[in-house]
Amino acid sequence: MNGYNFTLAGAQMTALGSGALWWADQRLLCVSDLHLGKSERIARRGGSTLPPYDTRDTLTRLAADLTRCNAQVVICLGDSFDDLSAALALPNEERLWITKLQAGRRWVWIEGNHDPGPVDLGGSHLAELPVAPLTFRHIAQIDASGEVSGHYHPKASLHASGRSISRPAFLFDTDRIILPAYGTYTGGLRSRSDVLCDLMRPEACAILTGKNPIAIPMPR
Repeated sequence: MNGYNFTLAGAQMTALGSGALWWADQRLLCVSDLHLGKSERIARRGGSTLPPYDTRDTLTRLAADLTRCNAQVVICLGDSFDDLSAALALPNEERLWITKLQAGRRWVWIEGNHDPGPVDLGGSHLAELPVAPLTFRHIAQIDASGEVSGHYHPKASLHASGRSISRPAFLFDTDRIILPAYGTYTGGLRSRSDVLCDLMRPEACAILTGKNPIAIPMPR
């Protein structure tokens, strides 16, 4: 399994190249900002028409991670749908797919700022979830410790061999980890942004996603 291993508040974690976070001791897989139905929401609001395959692609990658890890607990860390109407517009085939992914697992939807959690799709629906020694929530709190969050869709750049590589990235320090967006068609906020620099300690690292995850000092 391609990933980068690290410790947060004493818990042994793995940042997977897909953008998911794996906690092996708890058999727990965490993903953030799926933004399912984004192409439908953009078209509904009169924006550019995008190929309507984002939900299918996101669920395909999630299914692969669940199979690879044999996860028993799944936490979707907020903004699982692009908005509430996108959740309601989900095709029956994709609703059934989510139901199959949930089978035999504890599934937790954390509330995000885009959606309150898809209340008709099974699983638990919480504002945040403590699993000692960690707390899972959508948006980071400045004074938190042992925190796992998402929301900001962080991305970071690595300069090597005369070229720049920019990828979605995990940001982590001794207090927290902020997950990249897992969903297809999601953009990103550069790690140099003021809000991310204010949240992360000076010694924070960025883990660039991809086939071989790379940890670098967080670009500022």
